[in-house]
This record gives sequence, structure tokens and C-alpha cells, in this order.
Amino acid sequence: MSLLKVEDLRVAFPGRGLRAKPVEVLHGVSLEVGAGETLGLVGESGSGKTTIGRAVLGLVRPSQGEIAFDGRDIARLRPRERRPLAKDIQVVFQDPYTSLNPSLTIGDILAEPLVVQGATARSARARVLKLLDQVGLPSDAAERLPREFSGGQRQRVASARAMAPAPKLIVCDEPVSALDLSTQEKVLDLFIDIQRSTGVAYLFISHDLSVVRHISHRVAVLYRGDLVETGPAAMVTSEPSHPYTQRLLLAAPVADPVLQRERREERRRLGAAA
Repeated sequence: MSLLKVEDLRVAFPGRGLRAKPVEVLHGVSLEVGAGETLGLVGESGSGKTTIGRAVLGLVRPSQGEIAFDGRDIARLRPRERRPLAKDIQVVFQDPYTSLNPSLTIGDILAEPLVVQGATARSARARVLKLLDQVGLPSDAAERLPREFSGGQRQRVASARAMAPAPKLIVCDEPVSALDLSTQEKVLDLFIDIQRSTGVAYLFISHDLSVVRHISHRVAVLYRGDLVETGPAAMVTSEPSHPYTQRLLLAAPVADPVLQRERREERRRLGAAA
């Protein structure tokens, strides 16, 4: 059985103006994430991929469809009913700095969700030190503030915070797009290591096919609110069948300037033919 199953998900936002009709941004999307699996959800800005993540997190209310987590429909739970799910569903946002309270030490940031769930101060402290070690940060990081860390280190802290309650699923919303390429690779490898050691599943949202290729087992491609292609990561990111996915692949930068120029020309040709 799938850990997360999204069926015919539709989301509409109010239009501008008093008489404007609602604008539907997701048009019946269906996808699944298995336990311990990474599903890469890829598409350009405005495709609706972040809206899917927000719907799974309960931050957006669907206008139609179901979101089943561990066999239970969670699409329309009230805030009080949804609160216990925080232990099992966590999130890592794009900007690691704005998602961390700048006035709290890293130790307090990591301990907070544990204390809320009833952990003692001693057990929370022990868990925090273990988490810091798991994400490759020294134990004295617990006494420091977020501003004392680099972007890559702050994303490690954000990952540790998401892992604190030992969730079953983490929604990763563009978690490496604000980082330089070398730091991106290190953080992606960290996500992979965490998954191997804990069995957590990821819904990994990105606009970059090369990023989702690195981390995903399967890839789903979203275009203007519709799912246009899905399949094993190796196949979708190397031999895509849909023209839009082909354009995404050609948009990914490569080190060879000649090949890069050829890819740009091919992308223009595909765009003109679409």
C-alpha cells in the first residue's frame, strides 16, 4: 500500500475582482509515494507543483479529490484533527534561513517539536545531539544561532528539524535551489543518507531535472496543472517521452559550451513545434 496517494486532486484559488471566477491551478492530479521512496515532482514556476506539496501539508484546501496518508483521507481535516499528523509529515522549505527562528539557538529549534510532543528536556537534548551528528554538524552547533551558519549548513539544520519527530514523509519544497552547485550535491547526498538510515519517504519538489535525477526513484512531471509524464527517474530524466519534459531536460545546463548551444537550439525547435 502507498504511504501517500493523491487522487484526482483539484485546487482553485479565488480570481481577482468581485465577480471573477475561481482559477483552477491543478486539474485532477493523481500520484503516489511509497514508504521509503522518493518521488521527484518537477515542473517550471507556476506549474502547480508547490501547490501539491502545500495541499499534502494541509496549507491549501482542495476543491476536489482525495489525499490519503497511510490509508486515511487527510485532504479536509480540521486544524485540530491534523495536528497529530505533524509527527509523521514534515517539510523542508526552499529558504533555510527564513524557516529558522533567528532568535533561538539551533538546540532550541531542534528540541522544540520534541518537547511539544511530550519529550523531557534530557531526552530532547540527547535527540538533538544525535540529529546534529546525523546531518554532519558538530555538537557545539546546538549553542549557536542560525545566522552563524552558511546556507548549506542551515539547510542541514532544517533537515535535522524535519527529522526530529522521526516522520514517515518529508515534503521537500525546492530545498537546494538557493544553494551553489557544490553545496547542492552535498545536501542531496545528505537526504539520501538520511533516507537509507531511517526509511523516510520524500515528495521532492524541484524545477531542475538534474536535481531530481540525483535523488529520486520515480519522477512525475507537472505542466500547467496537469501531470504529463511519470516513470522511473532514470528513464524520465534521460529519455523523456513528453515534449515538455524534453524541453526541461534540454534546459538543464551542461559544462560543454558546444553541447549547451546545441541543446538550446533543440529546445527552441521543440518550443516552436509545441
